[in-house]
Amino acid sequence: MREEVERWIKMAKDDFDSARSNFENKKYYVCAFLSQQAAEKALKAILLEKTKKIIKIHNLVILGRKVNLPNDLLDKCKLLSIAYLETRYELGNKIPSEKFSEENSLKYLNIAKEILSWVEKNI
Repeated sequence: MREEVERWIKMAKDDFDSARSNFENKKYYVCAFLSQQAAEKALKAILLEKTKKIIKIHNLVILGRKVNLPNDLLDKCKLLSIAYLETRYELGNKIPSEKFSEENSLKYLNIAKEILSWVEKNI
């Protein structure tokens, strides 16, 4: 594995660890945001390994398709991509810090964990 790919994996793991810490500290919207970031960086790592290029997008579904992520994980990427937008912007009548619960943040954390695991097995 190339050094640059290893750095992307390390960044993904660091974001995942930070997501978990924020979950434990009940900062659920930060957990959701960092879960998406962990997944994005992991997918970019495997994309870099396969194509020697990084594309500058945040859409996990597009990244997942480019690396042949299984359909069940692509469906989960859709959820995580939506959560990412909701952590960044006031959509609806609540600010991000008021939108996220323990339950949905744990779901996003687990999705990130699944994606990281898949990337590490397939890189």
